[in-house]
Amino acid sequence: MATDSENLRHRLDRATARLDPPYAVVDLRAFDSNAAALADRADGKPLRIASKSLRSRELIARALARPGWHGVMSFTLPEAIWLVRTGVSADVLVAYPTVDRGALAALVADPMLVAAVTLMVDDPDQLDFCDAVSSPGRRPELRICLDLDASWRLLGGRVHVGVRRSPVHTVRAAGRFAATVAYRPGFRLVGLMSYEAQIAGLGDAPPGKAALRTAIRLAQRGSYRELLARRSTAVAAVREHADLEFVNGGGTGSVATTSADPAVTEVTAGSGLYGPTLFDTYRAWQPTPAALFACPVVRRPAPGLATVLGGGWIASGTADPSRLPRPWLPTGLRLLGTEGAGEVQTPLAGPRAAALRIGDRVWFRHAKSGELCERVNELHLVDGDRVVATVPTYRGEGRAFL
Repeated sequence: MATDSENLRHRLDRATARLDPPYAVVDLRAFDSNAAALADRADGKPLRIASKSLRSRELIARALARPGWHGVMSFTLPEAIWLVRTGVSADVLVAYPTVDRGALAALVADPMLVAAVTLMVDDPDQLDFCDAVSSPGRRPELRICLDLDASWRLLGGRVHVGVRRSPVHTVRAAGRFAATVAYRPGFRLVGLMSYEAQIAGLGDAPPGKAALRTAIRLAQRGSYRELLARRSTAVAAVREHADLEFVNGGGTGSVATTSADPAVTEVTAGSGLYGPTLFDTYRAWQPTPAALFACPVVRRPAPGLATVLGGGWIASGTADPSRLPRPWLPTGLRLLGTEGAGEVQTPLAGPRAAALRIGDRVWFRHAKSGELCERVNELHLVDGDRVVATVPTYRGEGRAFL
């Protein structure tokens, strides 16, 4: 009797039989199922889609058309402008501060963009930069969002749990920044964001590492309790100076816990739609793998080995094996420790390697989500055992934002 994995492999092989690998696919049933599951976990709070996790306008629009999803979090201002002008969304929050003069000039020159795009800030110098591009008296008010650092700092800051993000960490600093904005012409503080990367972006069940699992879980519990109190108080301090439209938090790995925070009005998610391998190490929820890429077997260098063309699509972050793509179908394949995933070829070993023949496909999963789309010009959308559409990635549309 065929296993679920074997059935999936045969279904994907049938759907893409006429395509020449390497190529990437998105299984629409898994994608839609993940979108619904994330909305359920948000418990009524809207989900803002992280565009960097999808990097395809058509799939961003597909997610936004589903119940519970509203608005986009882009990763650059040029991308935000493009998404608004092409009709993907009229509500785009730029996740990181910008110093793109050309994009800022385009923003202030277009009332539609000014109404739709919110800029991220955490330093008065960023406001000065905007003023240098276009002075307050000669432009509309810019919508801005304050990035409240969500890391957990212990022992007077000597111990730092989380990412190095915003300098605005304390309640006092948040209130002081909001007051600064309130007295500056040309800006309107409409939102506050705090991304708890140490919770949302860190799996709490790394395989074979019992001590590390315990440490991560203890840190996440302590960090969540600290952030729950600090974020609520910071929001109150900011609201003394600004009429906030939204308070954003979280990511795929913390949708349920972040939604439970009364101070948060919306949650960001994106990676969970594609289901990359980094989310295999989460206890709370694991998405169904939806985005995969296929590489062809082109060599049999030795008994028990099969070599595929390409495969070295490495994810960003710390340089360790967790960032390598994973050979997934057929099951029972593994990368070689001496070679890993190569730029132009990747040898594979394991119980199933001996059965692979020249021309067979090996299906991989990427470690992260949208970075897969930087390697391909298009995504083939699979429904059942058919490719029902082929849509461009950002790269396929000639857009390289970072």
